[in-house]
Amino acid sequence: MAKYLVIVESPAKVKTIQKFLGQNYEVAASNGHVRDLPKSTLGFDAANDYEPKYITIRGKGDILANLRKEAKKADKIYLATDPDREGEAIAWHLYHALNLEGKNVRRITFNEITKNAVKESLKNPRDIDMNLVDAQQTRRMLDRMVGYRISPLLWAKIKRGLSAGRVQSVALRIICDREEEINAFVPEEYWTLDAKLYGENEKKPIVAKYYGTADEKQNLQSEGQVKEVMESLKGAEYRIAEIKKGERSRKPPLPFTTSTLQQEASKLLNFSTQKTMRLAQQLYEGVDLQGEGTVGLITYLRTDSTRVSAEAETMAAEFIASHYGKEYLNQTAGEKKNGQKIQDAHEAIRPTDLQRQPALVKDQLPRDLFRLYQLIWKRFVASRMSPARYETVSVKIQAGKHVFTLSGSNRKFDGYRSVYLTEEDQEEENASLGGLRENSVLRFSAFEPGQHFTQPPAHYTEASLVRELEELGIGRPSTYAPTITTILARRYVARENKNLYVTELGEVVNNMMKTAFPTIVDVNFTANMEALLDGVEEGSVRWKTIISNFYPDLDEAVKQAEKDLEHVTIADEVSTEVCELCGRQMVIKYGPHGRFLACPGFPECRNTKPYFEKIGVACPKCGGDLVVKKTKKGRKYYGCINHPECDFMVWQRPSDRKCPKCGGLMLVKGNKLVCSEEQCGYIDIPELSKKS
Repeated sequence: MAKYLVIVESPAKVKTIQKFLGQNYEVAASNGHVRDLPKSTLGFDAANDYEPKYITIRGKGDILANLRKEAKKADKIYLATDPDREGEAIAWHLYHALNLEGKNVRRITFNEITKNAVKESLKNPRDIDMNLVDAQQTRRMLDRMVGYRISPLLWAKIKRGLSAGRVQSVALRIICDREEEINAFVPEEYWTLDAKLYGENEKKPIVAKYYGTADEKQNLQSEGQVKEVMESLKGAEYRIAEIKKGERSRKPPLPFTTSTLQQEASKLLNFSTQKTMRLAQQLYEGVDLQGEGTVGLITYLRTDSTRVSAEAETMAAEFIASHYGKEYLNQTAGEKKNGQKIQDAHEAIRPTDLQRQPALVKDQLPRDLFRLYQLIWKRFVASRMSPARYETVSVKIQAGKHVFTLSGSNRKFDGYRSVYLTEEDQEEENASLGGLRENSVLRFSAFEPGQHFTQPPAHYTEASLVRELEELGIGRPSTYAPTITTILARRYVARENKNLYVTELGEVVNNMMKTAFPTIVDVNFTANMEALLDGVEEGSVRWKTIISNFYPDLDEAVKQAEKDLEHVTIADEVSTEVCELCGRQMVIKYGPHGRFLACPGFPECRNTKPYFEKIGVACPKCGGDLVVKKTKKGRKYYGCINHPECDFMVWQRPSDRKCPKCGGLMLVKGNKLVCSEEQCGYIDIPELSKKS
């Protein structure tokens, strides 16, 4: 009987796919990449046409040995790594690492881990696509060149532990440029003037906005202009000069790409890009569901296409028609249209089966996994539904020579809004103005003048940075999360209340990169490089041509920078702790495991101690500071700084408020404060939480 071996990347997929294929198939995992460029060298020979040198990744020897053993027993081998450039490259590396030359080896891909998709892929095997492999090889080598040649320069000129990267350094520059815009911004004053008016027999006022005169729109720049308008309107009659009625529709959102999923998960769920990708990977690889076993809940998570397969369109149409009605079904579901190259090898991110409604799987998924699945499910269903339709009313009010306007809308058909609300949809709708009539006179109540100042550009958040990188054509779906994670980990950027702020270290690194390597951090150059990589994928550009054009210029720039750049010193952040050995003020240092305190008198004084973030609350046992700590597995808790002498700890964040009932410590649990003394049981919901 024939024996088939299917090799996938992740061990999490093995059980699921084995269940689909049965006893004739053996499914094994490579655990990601098995070969890479060596860590100790650049990994290619510039004198020999830039030929890369690959070695087995440390720790992968046993995995490869087991795979070779299985491959010897198999009549046919299917390489079923992920359906993107990186997956294609892993399949190629497996082919060589397992010595599969002369064997019956085929490449298969599936966009979702479902029985139909996996079995269909086996009916359509192909050869390894060397264009995809070469595109990934080129990216890997370019990234290696930039990282390995420039990072040591940063160590020498600034401090050890820093890094540069082809995409990472551009992302840092984008954030720094925004910071400069904000710092250079000069606010300009402007005013608005609203008139509070009442219609005939109306108890609720309407608020009309000042437009200008009948001839032209007038912008109010100063309080003097506002007072002049108000003075000229004393005793004026407010008559409705024109009412225009119309209809508008709001199109449903497109299904998720990697970028838009990261953006929406950040805005709506407060997830970091890294967390979103980790959870999406779990949903793709498979989740245990009662009665079904392990099943993949969503399609492949790395994509910049909004295309949806014909089967998925049919599934969506049947689901929407049966659950919402045929009038909710969109006959012209849209796709993303722009000038950029879209990697269309696979679909948008969507549920594998719409019958697995979020409510039906909620009890079987961890909270955050459920919330992300629900977001993806709702977005896809909404994308196949009809537009929302509104009846609009625009009113022009004449008062002397001046004109005020107001507008309102009334939703006639909710369409996709019955499932999913976009950010625009969540804005409050205007009141209906159906009771107003042309030529009717309104009763004036009061003016409401307002002074305003133009606002600087907003700081980037993870969501808006991802959107910017995508719009500029920098990086690809798989690079957004690791890029942001790296610049945060290197402390080039700090994150506070979702906003990304450049640190002093980030400014120094960015200025050095702009001075010595202007091409590397040039947005247009980096975007053009992505276009060249797309050309390699299409077979229109030779990959070694890109490398041979790029490296000599980089090599020359590094050598010049080593001569020209001066050493820059970054001062350590001084803490409030005093070194008990020598009396110096201790400084905050960063190590592989996070922050710690060190004596600045090194090497004379080598004192170090853990750094703990104080939360401004006293320990109820001994009066010491309560600080943020983590368990060995990384779970956060709050304990006394005097540990082990004091053993106080709690999992919830302590509040600085005391319990009014027993005087005990209050803990923050969601939107309420709960007394830490169980026998007390006092609970308080602050006013702020009630309002929100």
